[in-house]
Amino acid sequence: MEKLSICKLFVLLFLCSWQYGKAQEQVNFTATDRQLFDKYMATFRDKKDLPSGKLLVETARFFLGTPYVAGTLEEVPEQLVVNLREMDCTTLVENTLALVMTLRGDEPTFEGFCNHLIQIRYREGKINGYGSRLHYMTDWIHNNQQKGIVRDITKEAGGLPVDILVNFMSTHPDSYKQLKNDPLAVEQIASQEKVISSRQYYYIPQDQINKHSYAMQEGDIVCFVTSIKGLDISHVGFIEYLDGRLTFVHASSTGKKVLDNPTTLQEYVQNIKTNTGVMLVRFQQ
Repeated sequence: MEKLSICKLFVLLFLCSWQYGKAQEQVNFTATDRQLFDKYMATFRDKKDLPSGKLLVETARFFLGTPYVAGTLEEVPEQLVVNLREMDCTTLVENTLALVMTLRGDEPTFEGFCNHLIQIRYREGKINGYGSRLHYMTDWIHNNQQKGIVRDITKEAGGLPVDILVNFMSTHPDSYKQLKNDPLAVEQIASQEKVISSRQYYYIPQDQINKHSYAMQEGDIVCFVTSIKGLDISHVGFIEYLDGRLTFVHASSTGKKVLDNPTTLQEYVQNIKTNTGVMLVRFQQ
């Protein structure tokens, strides 16, 4: 049997999937992801007692300039993907929450970070196939509120009732490689969509954002409600105040990177015709 060199062992350890002990789930990451995690922990070690909102924003801004890349989670079979090198809007939010929870938690390790990421990303905090991932943001909010990680504050911030009907995934299965040739998986997603659509939701209409800005705190997760048929939320980010302006930090598909949005929150919403308003979610830990 050929002996493995130290270099080959390193590649096998960090560039391939691995089994980590506590949750016994397959985790996909690279050496660079681990280095970025270590850099974050070293940089923020003395900042863990900052107010939660400020810590969330500073953590999100740690990734300023990180390339926007969609579809980084689409591995088959379903597994935890840790990617701190490139992000979309949702993975920026998930990574930020998991990093803050790890920094403040009893297990400030990479394994602890992976456990928090699973807890946030998957229904009931368990990986059980493609359908267990929280694909729709309204479902993500509901499930993570049940776990005590976040709280939907939209109604108390002055939000109005809004009907949400999600069915995009089940009606466009060819857009998802996990659904394309799997009618049973489509049926599972469709069943989840019915449950999601049956819940009561609130939103702040696009022309009332400034009016309700008093209720928005730095670090609140802002979720952009869309009029695109079958979808609920088209984009997410973290509320921040820059030079007195209410705006947000996000992974931008148009800017192709993580950035501080250059316009105000209301201007951003009103400049995109499919945006109807926003939902607001507050970190609870």
